[in-house]
Amino acid sequence: MAEKLTRRKFIHDSAIAVTAAGAALSIADSADAAKKKIDTKNIPSYNPEMEYRRCGRTDMVVSAVTLGGHWKRVVNVIGGNEPEGWMTEKIDRKDFQKNRYDVVTQCIKRGINYVDACCREEILAYAKALKGRRDKMYFGYSWHIWESRFEEWRPAKKLQEGLDQGMKEAGLDYVDVWRISLLTQSSRHTEAEVAEAVKALDWAKKTGRARYIGISSHDRPHIKKIIEKYPDQMEVILTPYTAKTKVVTDESGLWATLKKQNVGWFGIKPFASNTVFKGDSTPGSEHFEEDNKIARLAIRYILCNEAITAPMAGLITKQQVDNVALAVKERRQLDVKEKALLDKAMDRAWANLPQNYQWLKNWEYV
Repeated sequence: MAEKLTRRKFIHDSAIAVTAAGAALSIADSADAAKKKIDTKNIPSYNPEMEYRRCGRTDMVVSAVTLGGHWKRVVNVIGGNEPEGWMTEKIDRKDFQKNRYDVVTQCIKRGINYVDACCREEILAYAKALKGRRDKMYFGYSWHIWESRFEEWRPAKKLQEGLDQGMKEAGLDYVDVWRISLLTQSSRHTEAEVAEAVKALDWAKKTGRARYIGISSHDRPHIKKIIEKYPDQMEVILTPYTAKTKVVTDESGLWATLKKQNVGWFGIKPFASNTVFKGDSTPGSEHFEEDNKIARLAIRYILCNEAITAPMAGLITKQQVDNVALAVKERRQLDVKEKALLDKAMDRAWANLPQNYQWLKNWEYV
């Protein structure tokens, strides 16, 4: 993948890569890469100290922890207030742009090679931070206000229009993953509306706008049903996955469907929207060391599930990047004391979840 990759060349190369990917072995960690004969030269920002996992049946080999698009609490680093429009009021600030550039740079240095952007501001911020080094990270894309959660944008033609408008504004010739953001309640989308979304996803892949396609949702039955009906198009999904999440191993669970169809799976909200922490991410906080430890424990817990491609962590400092990268290197299984500490932190998180995040509690089982 190169900075000057054209869409036409991309379509040709992708067809070859997908065929090769079907026969390739997944990797449990970077140390095993050589044994399994995966060419690490083709892994963006490869670092031998980072673990990598195959993203489902795609040809993407992704770092075991990735960069989530949100930058909540960034004002505690760059200064200012955190108003209701916390996402919209900072993107033109030079200190904010530097913060995002520096965090992306540190991710690349540590071998973290996937960033997810789920709204206009995130897409613009990360497209700018990756300018001139687009080949260093996979780019996950969802311009949510021009997608199926809003009725006007549910027809395939409107979804196509929204994708083109968004990519043009961000200066993107292609995205690695377009995952249409669907609503949280299954009843809010008709089967016809889901079919329109799938039609748009098909179009995006066939025209080279998106290398891979899928959805994001907070509704397990909704996701399971869509994967079972459209297995070819559901290559990548995003769902909540916290340090309280456990898998349902029988066929009734979403996990079983993901395993059966070999779907790439990213977990959002690994820190339960920061409620797992005692501190507020302020540099020098009295809870700095404990919060760092809790973050690493949460990442280690999530990575015990080999079916998940990677958790997506919203990171606002270079130190936080280093901390999650360290978690990947640490012993995977938690001992008794570590488990007790993480359980206590997650109980606190559940008690402190704001009203608009109560739905996270529905993700204790997948």
